[in-house]
Amino acid sequence: MPIETRIHGAGGTVTGTAVDLGAEAVAVPVRSGPVAPDAEVAKALPFTLDELLELHGAKGEAGEIIAAPVQVGGDVRELLLYGVGEAAPADLRKAGAALARRGRGRTALVAGVPSGDLAAFVEGALLASYEFRIGAAAPKRPLGTLAVLTEAGPDADAPAIERGTARARATALARDLTNTPASEKDPSWLAARAAEVARDAGLAVRVRDEKELVEGGFGGLLAVGSGSVRPPRLIELSYDPRSAGGSGASSPQKEQGPEGAPDRHVVLVGKGITFDSGGLALKPNDGMKTMKTDMAGGAVVIAVMSALRGLGVRARVTGLIAAAENMPSGSSMRPGDVITHFGGKTSEVLNTDAEGRLVLADALAYADAELDPDAVVDVATLTGAAKVALGLRYGALFSNDDALAGALTAAGAAAGEPLWRLPLVEDYRKGIDSDVADVANMGRGEFNGGAIAAALFLREFVGDRAWAHLDIAGPGRATADDAEITRGATGYGTRLLLDHLTA
Repeated sequence: MPIETRIHGAGGTVTGTAVDLGAEAVAVPVRSGPVAPDAEVAKALPFTLDELLELHGAKGEAGEIIAAPVQVGGDVRELLLYGVGEAAPADLRKAGAALARRGRGRTALVAGVPSGDLAAFVEGALLASYEFRIGAAAPKRPLGTLAVLTEAGPDADAPAIERGTARARATALARDLTNTPASEKDPSWLAARAAEVARDAGLAVRVRDEKELVEGGFGGLLAVGSGSVRPPRLIELSYDPRSAGGSGASSPQKEQGPEGAPDRHVVLVGKGITFDSGGLALKPNDGMKTMKTDMAGGAVVIAVMSALRGLGVRARVTGLIAAAENMPSGSSMRPGDVITHFGGKTSEVLNTDAEGRLVLADALAYADAELDPDAVVDVATLTGAAKVALGLRYGALFSNDDALAGALTAAGAAAGEPLWRLPLVEDYRKGIDSDVADVANMGRGEFNGGAIAAALFLREFVGDRAWAHLDIAGPGRATADDAEITRGATGYGTRLLLDHLTA
C-alpha cells in the first residue's frame, strides 16, 4: 500500500506556511541542552519556549514532543516542540517519525527542521506513516502533508527530500510484499509483482517456472516446493545503468564496456519462501503465525531493484529471488532425501524446516556459474539462532571478504539498519558433513551455532566470489511501532543495501 503522507519543502516562515496550507499544527525543533530555539512562533505565546520546556521537564531528546495551543493567523493551532537530540541522522529519523505519528488525522503540519541529514528526517516521517490494512481504514488516517522548512530553502532541500522519499517508498514496497497474506502471495504472485516493478523501474526480468527449473537443474527450489500445489519460481531482475528501461533476460556475461560502463556487478539474492509451514518437520501453530513474512529477503531484493534507476546507481545489479512454498503433503521432501543443486553439488536434507538455505543454494550457485559478479550479497530470514544472538534490531552478517563486510557494516550504520559480523568458524564446518552427500542442511548438535552452520552451508555454493550473507530473522519483522519501524514487516535491509550500492 503506498504511503499516503506527502512531504515537500517550503519557504518563508513556519506560521506563514501554516496559514497558506491551512495546517492544524506547527512544529519547532529543540536540540538537546538547556537552550530553547529562537522561533518566531513564540511571539504568539504568553510565555517563553524555555518556560514551556521547563514545565514539562523536556530535554530535547530525539522523538520527544511537547504540545501547546497557539494562535496563528487568527486560528488556534497546535504547537509541537519536538526533540531532535544532536540532529544526527538517527536523531532526525526518530524525530520525523514522532512528528508523523503525532500528525495522524491531520490534513497538514508545518515543521521547521534543523540543519543535518534532511533525507533521514523524511525517511523517518514517511516510514512511520506506513500502514498495511485489509478491510476498513484505521480510525485516524496518516498525516496528509508535511511541509518542511530549513535554512537552505526549498530549492536546496528538494534533492534530499526526493532521496529520502525514494528510499522510504522502496522500504514500504518491501513491507507491502512481506505483509501480504500467503493465501494471496504464492511464488507466481511474487513473480508477477516483480515483473510490474521491472516494467516501472526499467529493469530486465526473467521468471523461470517449474518446467525451466527442472531443465536447469535447480534441485533445491524444486525439492522445497514439491509439497505445495503452488510451484516454485526463480525470479531474475537485471539493472544496467546504461540501458535502464529495457526488457528481457539479463546477459550472463560480465560486460567490460567502454568508459562510462558500470564499475562493478553486484548480485543480490533473496530468500522468497512465501509461506513456511516447516514441511514434514511441521512448525507448531505459534511458529507459523508470522511465516507469511519468510520471503522478507526476497521482498527486500525486489524493493532495492525498484529504486536503483531513481537513485542513479552506477553499479550493474542483478537480483535473484528464490521463491517457493514449503508445505507438507505426500509429495513433500523428506528427511534423508538428497538434493542435487544447480551446478551439481548435493545436499542431504536432515530437517525440512531448514529450507531457506536449500533455495538460496541454487541461486548462489547460479550467480557464481552464470553471472560472473564482483560480489554477491544474500539476505534472508534464515535462522532463529541469529534472532536469539542479536535480538530484534541487529542483522547478522557473515562474509568471506573483509572489505565487503566493512562496506556493508558502514552502510547499515548510516541507514539505521545495523549489522553485527559473526564468524565463519572453520572448526564448525565438519558439523555439516553428510554421510551420503557433499553437505548436510543442518549442523550437528555438538556445535550448536545454528546461524553459523547455515552460513557455512551457503558458503559452499558461492565459489571464490566475494560474498556476504545477511540473516535478518530478528529485524525483518517487528511486534510494535518504534520510531520509523512499524508493526509487522519492517523492510529491514532495503535502505542498507541502497546505501551500499550508492556509496
